[in-house]
Amino acid sequence: MKKPIATPSRTKEILETHQMSAKKNYGQNFLIESGIVEKIARSAIVSDNCVVFEIGPGIGALTQYLCEYAKKVVSFEIDERLPAVLQDTLQEYDNFELVMQDFLDVDLNAWVKKYKDLGMDVVVAANLPYYITTPILFKIFESGADISAITVMMQKEVADRFYAKVNTKEYNALSIVTQYRCEVSQVMKVPKNVFMPKPNVDSAVLQFRFKPKREDINEDVFFSLVKACFKQRRKTIRNNYQDFVQDKQKAQYQLELAHIAPERRAESVTIDEFIQLYEVYYNDK
Repeated sequence: MKKPIATPSRTKEILETHQMSAKKNYGQNFLIESGIVEKIARSAIVSDNCVVFEIGPGIGALTQYLCEYAKKVVSFEIDERLPAVLQDTLQEYDNFELVMQDFLDVDLNAWVKKYKDLGMDVVVAANLPYYITTPILFKIFESGADISAITVMMQKEVADRFYAKVNTKEYNALSIVTQYRCEVSQVMKVPKNVFMPKPNVDSAVLQFRFKPKREDINEDVFFSLVKACFKQRRKTIRNNYQDFVQDKQKAQYQLELAHIAPERRAESVTIDEFIQLYEVYYNDK
C-alpha cells in the first residue's frame, strides 16, 4: 500500500483534488483513522479465498484495506462523482471492481452465486449511513444468499438495538429477528472524532454470521408474531398478543401454555420463549 487514505491530510488532499465535499443526503462521513479501518477490514475477511461486497466505498478508505486482504472487492455505489475519485485512489489494485448501482436494487443471489461457483467465500463489509442501515441488512437477511459474514459500521444506537439483550430498553423486535437469524458480535466501538466531517454520534462495528436455518419455523409468521408483541411497549404482552390472535381468551390461554406470564412485557421475553409461543400458536391453529 502506497499511502493510507484514512488520514486527515490524505482525505483533505483527495477531496480538494476532486473538488468534493461530503454529501449529507448520502450520509457521507469519511473515516480518517487508518488503524480503525484496517481492523474493520481484517475482521471482515474470513478466508484466503474471499470476495467482499462493499456497500458505499466513498473515496476508498476501507476499500483500500479490503483490497489488501481479500482476493476480490466488488463495491456498490450510487454517487456519480466517485468513479473518477476511486480510479485515482485505488489505481494500484487490480482486484477492485466498482458497480454503479443501488445495493437495494442488486440481485444479491445472482452476485453471490457467481463467486460461490468459483469456490470463493462471500462476505459483506460497509460503513453504513444511519438512514439505510436496517433496509440494507434486511435485504441481505431476507435474500437467503450464502454469505459467510456481514461486517458493518453503523450508528451506535442502531447497533445497540441489533445487539441488545433481554430486559434492556434497546431490546425490541429488531433485536429478536436479527439474533434469531444471526450470531451478532461487536467488533469495536468507533468514536465520532475519527470522521470527517464529525457526526453528532458515535458508531460501532458489528459482525453478523448466519445460524443454520430452522425448517420447522415459518419465519414470516414468527416475525409477525414478535413484531405484534412489541407493538406498544408499555402494554403487557397479553394486550399486544390478543390483537395478533384477535381473541382475548385465546391469547391468555396460549401465553400460559407457553409458560409466559400474561402480565409481562415483551422486552422481558427471551428468543427461546418467543419460539415456544410461536409453537403453541402454530399447533393451536
